[in-house]
Parts: sequence; C-alpha cells; structure tokens
Amino acid sequence: MSEFSETWTYSDDEWQEGNIPVVGAREHAFWLGSSVFDGARAFEGVCPDLDLHCERLNNSAKALGLRALKSAEEIEALCREGVAKFAPDAALYIRPMYFATQGNALAVAPLPESTKFLISIYVTPMPAPKGFSVTMSPFRRPTQECMPLDAKAGCLYPNNARALMEAAERGYGNAMLCDMLGNVAELATANIFMAKDGVVYTPAANGTFLSGITRGRVISLLSEAGYDVQQTTLQISDFENADEIFATGNFSKVMPITRFEKRDLQPGPIAAKARELYWQYAHALAA
Repeated sequence: MSEFSETWTYSDDEWQEGNIPVVGAREHAFWLGSSVFDGARAFEGVCPDLDLHCERLNNSAKALGLRALKSAEEIEALCREGVAKFAPDAALYIRPMYFATQGNALAVAPLPESTKFLISIYVTPMPAPKGFSVTMSPFRRPTQECMPLDAKAGCLYPNNARALMEAAERGYGNAMLCDMLGNVAELATANIFMAKDGVVYTPAANGTFLSGITRGRVISLLSEAGYDVQQTTLQISDFENADEIFATGNFSKVMPITRFEKRDLQPGPIAAKARELYWQYAHALAA
C-alpha cells in the first residue's frame, strides 16, 4: 500500500494520478534547494484565498531567481481543475511549485530558463481545533541578508524543522522562534497571535518571517468585527502574561494554543471568534 494519501500531480502539462517522480539526482533543486512552493487548502467545498496563494508563488519564484512560467490566474484554474478530481467534500492540501533543473556556469545559482512547474494536490484532513503546546526554541529566524525570506522557498524549512524536532524532544507540539534581536517572530509552522485585556496582538511583519495569507485574513476579519488588532514588537514575557494565545496558518487555519512552556491555557473566546469568522468568510466566497 502507498505511504501517501490520494494524490494527483500536474507535471509536463498533464495531470497524473499519484505521487509521480519528477526530480533526478543531478537536478539543481534536489541538491541545491532551488524550489519554491505555496500551500492552499480545499475543505468543505471551498478554497479560500487560492488566488492570493497562486500570486505569492510567482512572487517567490522571482525572488529566488526562477522564472514564473504561468500567470497566477492560470495556476488557480489548474488548481481548481485538480481539486475537481477528488470527492467534493475532500480536505486537500494544494501545493503549486517551481523548481530549477540546472544551475549556471558555476552550478550554484539556478538557471532561470531551466525552471519547471508542477502542482501536487493530496488528501490531508483538517485538524480538529483542540490546540497544542508551544515552547521557546533555541533557534532563531534569519535576516534577509542571510536567507531569501521574501520567498516561500524550500531551503528555508530545515531551520523550522530542527526547531520542531528539538521541541518534540522536550514534549511540545510546536516551537516559537524569535528574530535575531530577540523579538518573537512566529511558530515553526504558523504565525502567532495573543490577546490581553481584549486587545489582539501579533508580531509586526519585519521581514524575518512569512507574513501569512491566513494571518492577514484573520487580522482583517477581527478588525472588521470590532477588535483592536495591533501588529507590534512582542517579547517572550508578553506571551507569558497573555490571556490567550492562538496560531494561524494554511494547514489548520486558526488553532488555539493550550500550553505555553509550563503554563496551561484554555482555548480563548477570541481564537474561537477568529475561527468562526474565517469559516464564515470561506463559505461566503462559494455562496
């Protein structure tokens, strides 16, 4: 039996069922990391903000020195074509990608004209909003001088992965990373929010972490609902004293944090409201 869930792959201008091989050992993306991707969701028959994810993919390609081969509108149409291959109520992860097959004369930099495009769509259940635990990571987010932080690039994720593994070894479900100045930046897999005395706070986008599409949507939805949402510089102590903490990201959308270091937290009303508003927004798009 395959180790992968039901999958469809778009490669070389055709859809193929399954997780088909697409990269050889000598290709640039395999050994030097020249790949970018984006992640959108299909669930309950809706694909919220799919257009923004496709647009960001092309921006990431340009930032990493790759060539955007299709318009955002073309990518969105192909993604919806792929989603239609699954059951109407399937929960899916939608992952369009670009990668380089060759490098320049010195091999290190990707050759833009060698860029290839593919889409991988696969069944991935939406996690129940039960929450998870978080600990501070000893690792930090890099600066733009160190890594291509203006791209959603595969080469950025080993740092997140080691933060997750270190946290798991200590019994936590996720890790909170600071930037190089010691300000809270994000979780290893999501953006972070907290609430105190009814005010919602989230780290200001300072170029050291991906300011997520779901993050932006939740900020807008809460603001429109009358909440005071402040994007600002936050310290670890702010989260230690928070009334509630929650995370946003494409994979789970809105998820409460039920433990921060040794402190247990109850899922809070603002996190619940943010999730409710997001689901209302997502389904209103299909109305």
